[in-house]
Amino acid sequence: MPAEPLADRLDGRPVRHSEVAFHGMVWDVRRDVVDLGEAGEVTREYVEHPGAVSVVALDEDERVVMVQQYRHPVRTLEWEVPAGLLDVDGEQPWRAAARELREEADLLAREWHTLVDYYSSPGGMTEALRVFLARDLSAVPEPERHTRDGEEHGMPVRRVPLDEALAAVLGGRVHNPSAVVGVLAAHASRAAGWATLRPHDAPWPEHPAHR
Repeated sequence: MPAEPLADRLDGRPVRHSEVAFHGMVWDVRRDVVDLGEAGEVTREYVEHPGAVSVVALDEDERVVMVQQYRHPVRTLEWEVPAGLLDVDGEQPWRAAARELREEADLLAREWHTLVDYYSSPGGMTEALRVFLARDLSAVPEPERHTRDGEEHGMPVRRVPLDEALAAVLGGRVHNPSAVVGVLAAHASRAAGWATLRPHDAPWPEHPAHR
């Protein structure tokens, strides 16, 4: 018999007790007592995260739109793809991605696909991420552009050929997870004639709000 397709399985174990161990400014830390059956009960702490989206935006020359942002926990100016939290109630993931592309790179896109999904750190946080591919780009009119502040103030925006972005990832010069995952996935999908792309509103059961 042929083997089943390789796939993760949503299969939560019973939680015997749950409490918030720490209330943060953006996210909380939860402590659960989990019943693992024959393995007994274990206590696990993890960050509760709303999830996030990011965008590999490719222009007509197949250059990736990259933004540079300071990330204080790692003390690094990272080159990233436009991204943001799913922190607006009722906002569909692809619309959140379009909003982030507009706010961070002053760009609109007419063509959207789901590129790849992943968990950022499944042993320590609930964050589920979806990376979109955006094409057929156009500029946001100057009077309608978002005013960036905080770490986004004066944020550089750069367009990098996809092959050059791949070399930067594999050469260990780019470390942001959505940039790494997105660039690798986009390069592989292009090599497959973009046959791996899914609709922009493809099911996303890994995110609790979209099951």
